[in-house]
Amino acid sequence: MKKILTFILFSICLVTNTQAQLLYQISGNGLEQPSYIVGTYHLAAPAFVDSIPGLRQVLDQCQQVYGEIEQSEMLDPANIMKYQQALMLPEGMTLSQLFTPEEMERIKTYATNLAGPTASLLLKQMEQMSPSAVSTTFELLTYTKKSMRLDVTSTIDIYLQRCATEMGKKVGGLETVDFQLEALYKGQTLERQKQMLLCLVDNADFNEEMADNIINCYHAQDLEGLKAAMDNKLGNECDNTPEEEARLIYNRNADWLTKMPAIMQEKSTLFAVGAAHLFGEKGVLHLLREAGYDVTPYPAKQP
Repeated sequence: MKKILTFILFSICLVTNTQAQLLYQISGNGLEQPSYIVGTYHLAAPAFVDSIPGLRQVLDQCQQVYGEIEQSEMLDPANIMKYQQALMLPEGMTLSQLFTPEEMERIKTYATNLAGPTASLLLKQMEQMSPSAVSTTFELLTYTKKSMRLDVTSTIDIYLQRCATEMGKKVGGLETVDFQLEALYKGQTLERQKQMLLCLVDNADFNEEMADNIINCYHAQDLEGLKAAMDNKLGNECDNTPEEEARLIYNRNADWLTKMPAIMQEKSTLFAVGAAHLFGEKGVLHLLREAGYDVTPYPAKQP
């Protein structure tokens, strides 16, 4: 049944691909020249740039590229240390102390199904990581298992900024490292992190189906299908609360809208942000239109 549902949703994505759109032009509201925004999937390979119509052209003609964060900042030794600290449990605490033996066995079973014979070594390496960091690691491994590749040093977001740098264009970020760490890793209590990790391992089929749907709809460039996939819920405490969704998505969208006008006024800009930030009434596309900008698919759709 899971495979049938996945196939049906992917088929819908392919059928609606005539209206698929990840790249938009932003104009009007006093802008002397247009800017653009493209939705990314942070684990997508650089080669996907050439699958998005018009993106290569926009990259060439824009004067600067902004991502959620300036990727080069993440290579700064001080920021690397900040990330490492954010991923760790408080000093002296371990996962085995945090979870009961029965809960650890459930986590071990999930890890074994995911990583096979290397699961024991993996869990040993993660023993001092926070539950949210373990969840992220499992999600990365799931993607690697499905795609047979994952190079976190060469993704679509990193590639776009690297290309801009090589062209002599300015590269910037809508968020600082500290802001992103607060939003992504420091906003949940340890108890909630524990609960969400157990939700991940106890609902493997549901989460795998959701991952399939998200990946398939993104590669079909179908924002509506992507939204439907991400809106799929279990209907229990495993779903993100409205407060968590606001912290992860909507508050960040609103914060970006306080910065984007000045950035676009300065230079024609390509914004490359996660596709989940684009859609919906609280999405960046709608917020830009509310702010008075014309936001249209690019290249323009033929009648």
